[in-house]
Amino acid sequence: MISTVGIILIILGIVTLGYQGFTYTKHEKVAQIGDVQISADTQKTVYFPPLLGGLSLVAGLVLVVLGRRNG
Repeated sequence: MISTVGIILIILGIVTLGYQGFTYTKHEKVAQIGDVQISADTQKTVYFPPLLGGLSLVAGLVLVVLGRRNG
């Protein structure tokens, strides 16, 4: 079980280091005057710090090693 969690953390660490974030589009209502609505599409970006990916990768490796020693 510990090795499985470790492998998942390793995969998440690699993905986080590779992509470092994602962008999505949000449809927002800006104003409404009577029956007229004004809206805008805005792009939002969520960043993953490289430290997060590195820590996840190292923690996953430690868990895999511990799982193999105990298993």
